[in-house]
Amino acid sequence: MTGHVHGGGTEPRASRRVRLVLAALVVPALLVTVLGAWWLWPDREALPVLRTTAPGTTFERVLVTSVDLAPDAPPETQVVGELADGSSTPVLVPPEYVPEVEPGDVLTVLYLAEAVGEGSPYVFVDFVRDAPIGLLAAVFAVLVLAVARRRGLAALAGLVVSFAGIAWFTLPALLEGRPAVPVALVTASALMFVLLYLAHGVTARTTTALLGTFGGLAATALLAGWASGAAHLTGLVDENALDLRQYAPDVSLSGVLLCGIVVAGLGVLNDVTITQASAVWELRASAPHASRRELYTRGMRIGRDHIASTVYTVAFAYVGAALPLVLLVSLSDRALLGTLTSGEIAEEVVRTLVGSIGLVLAIPVTTAVAALVVGGPAAARGDAAGGRGEQGGADVKGGADERGGAEVTSSADVTSSADEKCSADEKRGADAPEPDAVSARARAGAPGDPPARDAAAGTP
Repeated sequence: MTGHVHGGGTEPRASRRVRLVLAALVVPALLVTVLGAWWLWPDREALPVLRTTAPGTTFERVLVTSVDLAPDAPPETQVVGELADGSSTPVLVPPEYVPEVEPGDVLTVLYLAEAVGEGSPYVFVDFVRDAPIGLLAAVFAVLVLAVARRRGLAALAGLVVSFAGIAWFTLPALLEGRPAVPVALVTASALMFVLLYLAHGVTARTTTALLGTFGGLAATALLAGWASGAAHLTGLVDENALDLRQYAPDVSLSGVLLCGIVVAGLGVLNDVTITQASAVWELRASAPHASRRELYTRGMRIGRDHIASTVYTVAFAYVGAALPLVLLVSLSDRALLGTLTSGEIAEEVVRTLVGSIGLVLAIPVTTAVAALVVGGPAAARGDAAGGRGEQGGADVKGGADERGGAEVTSSADVTSSADEKCSADEKRGADAPEPDAVSARARAGAPGDPPARDAAAGTP
């Protein structure tokens, strides 16, 4: 489990004992996830099917050629389009959509065979959005690959696998009426295994982020289960939920709501845990002498900034997604507290609060685990001096000396090049100085000068 830190040195490596402990924690979690998926796996053949077309009806595409917005224009002639065979036909479009239609638009229409001879048999269904959405997806993929390169490719592959897993397991399991909390936890655990290890590699740092994510997920699931019951969140406030109950009577709408709360927090939770783990690894590489307590303290400074920014990011994301509902609430004459605790708003409020609590708890957990896993100060000092040790060390590189042009790579390199007259016993008896102190003293004089000798031998 090695790699490179962002500063250009070698990533601190976890010891064999630490790797065994991490494996002892992660492997059982993976086995439980696999067994849970096997136990909850739905029978897709038994799932209900929502029929969107009746016998004699088909979906077709129409290219709009003209739009008549005159107030006295009959609905049958307001929108005229061209079919795939080149023939022209009027399209029945609801009045509220007519102002949104322009010549050149492509529409999805429903052909009603029984309406032939009684008016236009083509009824507006929706706009065709393949081209703009496909363009956005292509731009996104190209930018991710250009900036993140191999990791970006791995992240895109993980995203595809994740959506496939949700489509093949999570949605059918909920439709079949499987218990929501186990479905949510199995889904989240499986997605995190795939996304984290695929995008960031199988390393101790990634495993640390995974453990922190599991802590946040557990807190989120417990709070979501308690809040949905204590706040009497039924999941019945949405028209789509009512339609879902009609077509899939076995589904638990409150369970769907609970599972949605857990899955909705995965992206942000994954973001903060991998960032915290990477921050602690970078801190160890740049400060090999720091104690674990110092690493945790410095890492939490970063974590607090992350919490401060991410919490309102989550809130804004939910507000933006439910903006039409928020606008309706702003018109209400009810008291603010009564509005915020009403069914429609309460679900979004609970979703935001539960996700934010899980996020906040995951940061100190991840930082603490990372400070323990990354290695202690004694091993790090040994790695900085000799470039080896139990932890694998950080290759502390001072770069080119701006004053003398000499490159100071470590205290061992300065010792070998600056003091050929010191005996082997003196070198072994002297404590290795910190790399920054060696660099400063080495710049104070030539390799043969007394200050350089003192710096190379580690003499204060």
